[in-house]
Amino acid sequence: MNLNDTDFELFAVPATFAQDRAALDARWKELQREAHPDRFAAQGAAAQRVAMQWSVRINEAYQRLKNPIKRATYLCELNGAPINAENNTAMPSDFLMQQIAWREELDEASDADALDKLRAEVEAGRARALASLDRLIDEKGDYPAAARQVRALMFIERFAEDIETKSDQWGQ
Repeated sequence: MNLNDTDFELFAVPATFAQDRAALDARWKELQREAHPDRFAAQGAAAQRVAMQWSVRINEAYQRLKNPIKRATYLCELNGAPINAENNTAMPSDFLMQQIAWREELDEASDADALDKLRAEVEAGRARALASLDRLIDEKGDYPAAARQVRALMFIERFAEDIETKSDQWGQ
């Protein structure tokens, strides 16, 4: 293992969007066992510090690989298409129109049924966006388009949080 390996190299998985979560989980446990600082207690403080660095590196990689948005972001960045979500908020007009419609639905929602309906629409939009990322990254290798889709998915995720916030305010 090398601290400079990509997350995919570290976990010995292909550098693809599609990942087997069970395989990631199993590899994470294996790597954590190998790098656990307690295994290096007899070797002194320096060895334990290095093991701790490895443990942190393994955990960071695992967090990126298991989360679809973080994984897609990482793949885009590895392939020269940074997300730049803070600076690049350009979205296709049809996506913006959908967001405006969803926002209006959320503002007008007056009961749990309306929120459930909106939640289902947003979840369907999220599923479409994830499927699109799978196609753009793994099939086409179109990282600039995938970066745009990641930014859209980030917006969808934030909006889903807004739905949950409103639901929580109602005590549901």
